[in-house]
Amino acid sequence: MRGDRHPDSEALARIGADVRHRLANQHTVRQADVDAAEIYIVENFLAAGACQRLTRLIDAVACPSRLVEEDDWAGYRTSYSGDIDPKDATVRALEGRLNDLTGLDTARSECAQGQRYLAGEFYHEHCDWFDTAANYWPHEEDNGGQRSWTAMVYLNTVELGGFTDFTKLGLRVQPQPGTLLLWNNACPDGSPNPWTLHAARPVERGVKYVVTKWYRARNWQ
Repeated sequence: MRGDRHPDSEALARIGADVRHRLANQHTVRQADVDAAEIYIVENFLAAGACQRLTRLIDAVACPSRLVEEDDWAGYRTSYSGDIDPKDATVRALEGRLNDLTGLDTARSECAQGQRYLAGEFYHEHCDWFDTAANYWPHEEDNGGQRSWTAMVYLNTVELGGFTDFTKLGLRVQPQPGTLLLWNNACPDGSPNPWTLHAARPVERGVKYVVTKWYRARNWQ
């Protein structure tokens, strides 16, 4: 589908260009060496104390992770997750830091979601953008529209396994506490980027904590 015919494509192209320009001037940001997607890594984005606070918040709300199409994808995601308190000072500070880095408007972001993976738990290959032909799309269209960027922060060291695998790009990112993994879910023309397909590979030993913010094309309700 051509980008200029895709819902929210103009907004996504504009947001992508703005963030791309902003990140180019940040010396702490490293762009992954891939051609088909815009993926960035920022080490030491969060301090140890903030990471520890966020893991405690995740433990307080963690429930079996859900999917937007549960009936069709049973067993596809086996982690625990939950929305963490948006009024918590550490969460607000995280959102502020992400805004300062990217220029992305917090009003367009979903609630920060924490994820916890115990040994053996995983999330198979998926894209973060929404399928506009799916039954769930009218609800998401009214709730901020398509997802633009994903910001994910690793909160702890994983003893073995648990890496983020961009399966079409040959890129694997190993969890490191405080490291931010950031990517554009759209192509430069604003159409969804299929090359952002990624998976959370099984934790083989230890536990993995991450916190994720998804940004929309419009204000999230």
